[in-house]
Order: sequence, then C-alpha cells, then structure tokens
Amino acid sequence: MRIKEKQAKKDPTTQMLERLPAEMRTSFSDQQIAALRTAMAGGNHAVDLRPVVKVPLLPWSFYLVLLAGRNRRDMSAKEQRIAARTLLCLIACGITILAVTGLLVLYLIKSALGIDIFKDFSFGIWDWFSGKFLS
Repeated sequence: MRIKEKQAKKDPTTQMLERLPAEMRTSFSDQQIAALRTAMAGGNHAVDLRPVVKVPLLPWSFYLVLLAGRNRRDMSAKEQRIAARTLLCLIACGITILAVTGLLVLYLIKSALGIDIFKDFSFGIWDWFSGKFLS
C-alpha cells in the first residue's frame, strides 16, 4: 500500500489534482484525467536532464532541470530579440573557443618543430604539454 502511495505522489497529474478542492477533484472523469496525464507528461525534448543534488550538512536536497529542444511556441517580438541576441552570443563564444583552440594547436605544433618566434621567450605551454603527455 505504501509503495503505491509513493508512486502516485511522483505522478505530476496526481499531485496537481490533490491541490484542487475536493468538489473539483471528483468532477473529473477518467477520460479527462487520462488527457491531463498525457498533456502533463511533457514533450519530447532533445535534452531532458533532471539531477537531484544533495548538499552536505543540509537536511534537504535540490533538483535541477535542464530541458532543450525545438521551440514550438509563437514568440513575442521581445522574445525574438532575446533569442537573436542569445544566438549571437553563442556564436561569438563558439568562434572564440575555436580560435583559442586553433591558436593553442598551432603554438604546440610550432613548439614541437622547434621554431622560436621570440628568442629566449616561452609561455611554458610546450613544457607543460610535453611533461604531461609526452613523457
């Protein structure tokens, strides 16, 4: 009996119905509850991550939800501007990461070939890299 109660409490439809007044709760037919359960099951997301984080020394835990997927909603003009700016920021970050990675690879190749651009100057990246991965 207790296991069924715990499983029922995990169902978001049951949780929502429990918060309604009793007279409303009993007015739903089985077909309506099934339709609500289907609607509340959520969509198909490309990324659906829901980890629970237990913080040491605290009596409670936190949950995080990360959902990502194709947007099927109509967006307002403000939301479209925010989406465009976010996309530009993501593109700029991606280009920056690629550029830094490319420069690092070129620097490592240059150092591996023994080419010195500035005499008696080094960033120390080659020494670290060769000590960590080539030894």
